[in-house]
Amino acid sequence: MRSRFAAFRAGDVSWLLRTWHPSTRPASLDLDGNPRWRGLQIVDTVGGRADDHEGIVEFRATYLEAGRVGVLHERSRFVREAGRWYYLDGDVRSGTADDASG
Repeated sequence: MRSRFAAFRAGDVSWLLRTWHPSTRPASLDLDGNPRWRGLQIVDTVGGRADDHEGIVEFRATYLEAGRVGVLHERSRFVREAGRWYYLDGDVRSGTADDASG
């Protein structure tokens, strides 16, 4: 999760696509116009340990866009195949920083 956040922050499309599960990975990814990612807070994890094949990471990522602070709140699912973790999908809730307090 943290490496994917860092890749979004750096605009590293190659890493994002390599860590996305082939069953849900888009053919391409355009990060032009992507917000300026500021910080990552891990809210909860389920599974994802060394002997697990699935894991869930709930996080809040703050960003700056058009002079406003926003928060992406997502519960992401990951799967492990051949010893590597892949992002599968996630349930997303976006809003402003004011929305994140509840």
